[in-house]
Amino acid sequence: MASDPGGDSSDSEFGEDWSGGSEEDPGYDEYYSFNDDDEGRASQFNNNDDPEYFAYECLTVANVEKIFNDSIETVRSTLGVSHARAKQLLHSNKWNIPDIMAKHSPVRPPSPRPRSPPNPTPATMSTVLYCYVCASHVPQRDFAAARSCGHNFCKTCWQMHFEIQIHQGVSTTMSCMSQDCDILVDEDLVLSHVKTPGLGERYKHLCFLDYVRCHPNLRFCPGPNCNVVIKGSERVAKNCVCAACKFRFCFKCGYSYHAPTDCETIKRWLTKCADDSETANYISAHTKDCPKCNICIEKNGGCNHMQCYNCKHDFCWMCLGDWRTHGSEYYECSRYKENPNIAHESAHAQAREALKKYLHYFERWENHSKSMKLEAVTLEKIKNRITEKVMSGCGTWIDWQYLLDAAQLLAKCRYTLQYTYPYAYYMEPSPRKELFEYQQAQLEAEIENLSWKIEHAETTDRGDLENQIDIAEKRRTSLLKDFLAT
Repeated sequence: MASDPGGDSSDSEFGEDWSGGSEEDPGYDEYYSFNDDDEGRASQFNNNDDPEYFAYECLTVANVEKIFNDSIETVRSTLGVSHARAKQLLHSNKWNIPDIMAKHSPVRPPSPRPRSPPNPTPATMSTVLYCYVCASHVPQRDFAAARSCGHNFCKTCWQMHFEIQIHQGVSTTMSCMSQDCDILVDEDLVLSHVKTPGLGERYKHLCFLDYVRCHPNLRFCPGPNCNVVIKGSERVAKNCVCAACKFRFCFKCGYSYHAPTDCETIKRWLTKCADDSETANYISAHTKDCPKCNICIEKNGGCNHMQCYNCKHDFCWMCLGDWRTHGSEYYECSRYKENPNIAHESAHAQAREALKKYLHYFERWENHSKSMKLEAVTLEKIKNRITEKVMSGCGTWIDWQYLLDAAQLLAKCRYTLQYTYPYAYYMEPSPRKELFEYQQAQLEAEIENLSWKIEHAETTDRGDLENQIDIAEKRRTSLLKDFLAT
């Protein structure tokens, strides 16, 4: 059994450890810092100036169990119910203690009237009972009843019922065996009848997973083999970075973080890309011809400002426009020009136009993804170059830190820019879309300026580069403040 990062979980009432599951994009893992308390809880530093910020903690399994147990004890002691019943109430009410208290607050029962003892029946007089599941007569001592509904069956049938369901991954939704009875059985009954080694731990582990998933403020970190639970202040589409594995994801939907695109839109976009990306890759080649001398050029850096090695012509990789005038034309480069008469065209023409529109946005989406990977290589080269300079006595790491800051901010800004394209693809033509495309173009222009200056860091003035860092970040935060959906 594995142990969580904060301590041994082998004696936990919630069972065995767990892990999550997907890979992270390169770069972009050093933008959020954390405070660690004595219990190993990592909480994000306050950074309210960033529109992506919200308060959250990175918790170990032991931290989460303590939160659960504190809630269970509050409900148990207030309502006078069993530990297992308190868990059931919390799970069914999504761990909302005020709601539970309002629905189940204890009411003083009326004084009972004296009652004569019940007449003995054959069932109570007999030492043998009939089990309606296995159709057998079994001694009464081998029967057990579900506390919540009172239905009585033999212990062997209960054991088989519970163990089969646990093998199938059922835990907190396990119900009574009686026909038409959908009352959930409590944990004590299950654990008292499960005899197969390891199944009791598996049951508690599955329950723990269900408790986390239904809790409105908890979410598993989806990072690979990560044993961390994120506790957020509220369930919103904001950026989470796991303190342990540095995986970045949206707290609301669990996908890779996707601002400014909302959760439903990014699901539609990723589904569409999975269906149509091969068509896009076929049409969009990795090489292009220089628009001046027509020589074939391969993109080997993240910046879209290209210079032909043959004729030295400067042009834009995306639209092939002359770079000298491109600074004022980014709006035209990044936006898609809708055909106003397409509704009156044939179905074939409409399908061709739809593919053209998709390819426009997909190519830019994919280009920024590739640029981030290439710029991650540039970052490693910068680190190696800084090491060489420090070792040769040309300043200290602190003196060259501005280069690392620039490269890290570039990845952060380019990541945001990449996710503006699904947002724009699904936006209907409107003044708001025009404003969005204008801000998108402004951000793209500043990012390309920053990328160019980083790639030519040896000749770039430090003050100029730091000024470009500030401008690019202001463009990014301005766009997110206006269009970030929560």
